[in-house]
Amino acid sequence: MKIGMVCYPSYGGSGVVATELGIHLANLGHEVHFITYDKPFRLTEFHENIFFHEVDVSNYPVFKYPPYILALANKIYEVARREGLQILHAHYAVPHTMAVHMAAQMLGDQVRTVTTLHGTDVTIMAEDQSLRDVTEFSINQMDALTAVSEDLKQVALKSLTIIPPFHMIHNFVNTAQYRKMPALCSRARLKVPEGQKVLIHISNFRTVKRIQDVMEIFRGVNAECPAHLMLVGDGPEIRTAYELTDRFNLRDRVHFMGKQDNVVALLSCSDLFLLPSEKESFGLAALEAMACEVPVIASITGGIPEVVEDGVSGALSDVGDTAKMIADAVAILSSPERHRAMASAARHRATSAFEEQTIAAQYVALYESLLSQV
Repeated sequence: MKIGMVCYPSYGGSGVVATELGIHLANLGHEVHFITYDKPFRLTEFHENIFFHEVDVSNYPVFKYPPYILALANKIYEVARREGLQILHAHYAVPHTMAVHMAAQMLGDQVRTVTTLHGTDVTIMAEDQSLRDVTEFSINQMDALTAVSEDLKQVALKSLTIIPPFHMIHNFVNTAQYRKMPALCSRARLKVPEGQKVLIHISNFRTVKRIQDVMEIFRGVNAECPAHLMLVGDGPEIRTAYELTDRFNLRDRVHFMGKQDNVVALLSCSDLFLLPSEKESFGLAALEAMACEVPVIASITGGIPEVVEDGVSGALSDVGDTAKMIADAVAILSSPERHRAMASAARHRATSAFEEQTIAAQYVALYESLLSQV
């Protein structure tokens, strides 16, 4: 098949999933064309079946804001017509679905269209009256929709009137790539003394990630068992982390790692992953941690309970219940046997339920079913 992937190229779950899916499809022999404004950050190696097409937005003086959606639709149309694309797959509804719809209208019966809903494209956009109607209209022009968790699917069904066939296809992880590799990371290089624990949080540091809770949990854990915290990523709430690090007198124990392309090394020397989010449509960062044998402390919200088995591969608490999260974390870290069991269960959960090959096959089946209807 010849597939066009329309996605955000930057850090974030939707871009990661789109890129990893495209790479896997290319490895299966399909031809994959990424169409976006920059090269996806996980496209690091040459592949004979992968192509990148950059969207160039002209900045005419008449426009207060550059018309990206028009430039994107035009580029999708050009690439699809020239390369004979059969499937156009939009990841994250806004603005990709509308651009795909416009291009498909220009192409006629040449292509079939799919949109994957990733989270805030429903949970936030559906509540924004300036975007809601056009979002609903455009996703209803698709031949099929998918959501990355059952929770997100149900939220979408409650928020919007949805007409196309709607499937739940979970996010996934490449468990051959995401696995515990201690040789990649030395705790000594992080200046972590022997016997002390390492907690890690990876995100885009938006308000929904509840960075204040991350810091509160770490402070409580450190008071019970000396530990260090790695903060990986960047975003508007990074200043909160800076301020609380100083206020809690934890500067020598909190490591600001910034954005990292390869987090396997950092996960490989971590003991617990913290994800006390307000909302998570799936929890891809938690799944990647689990694949590296890192148990997860997280909120009962969104799709997280579909990923993390409470008491088995991690511990779940109500949003904002940092006291319970601290108690759960300390209990896990204080018992080597319990930690080993949870680490093993986390890896098993990732490999048995969310392996890339298994999930990607569901997308291939969806594509093939759409093409069979031509």
